[in-house]
Amino acid sequence: MWYYIIALIVFLIDQGTKWIIATKLELYEQISVIGNFFLITSHRNTGAAFSILENKRWFFVIVTIIVVAGIIWYMQKIKHQKGVILPLGLSLILGGAVGNFLDRLLTGEVVDFLQFNFGSYTFPIFNIADTGICVGVGFVLLDALLTVKHEKELEKAHGQDDPTANNR
Repeated sequence: MWYYIIALIVFLIDQGTKWIIATKLELYEQISVIGNFFLITSHRNTGAAFSILENKRWFFVIVTIIVVAGIIWYMQKIKHQKGVILPLGLSLILGGAVGNFLDRLLTGEVVDFLQFNFGSYTFPIFNIADTGICVGVGFVLLDALLTVKHEKELEKAHGQDDPTANNR
């Protein structure tokens, strides 16, 4: 149940920050936070990450419904398993996906506002939902790597206990 609370927190922070940006800043208005390195920039995105597949609103709505349903199904399936990394990652992905989904469903675009510049390179502008999704995917990958490592350690331990293991 705690993972749904985390998803809700991500969703609420995302929606709150987007509302502030959309209502307090003009489109493309910028506020410097750390010089030219970190800016709050009011931007809209009709595509996915890095503005790919722009103006494919219904494609994203359908895909997000499928992904959210899959995440909820999987979270229910693993709810009694040990470990917090995987459910935490799925929670962050769920909160972010629902945040961007609501924007696309209601307005056809996502409010982005976090801009980072690295010299002359500007990283694509993003939002809290995107951050939740990316960090969540990182946790899911970390869980997968730790699971593989744990399984290899178990195989090694069982192989040493089994005298016939080398004869197979």
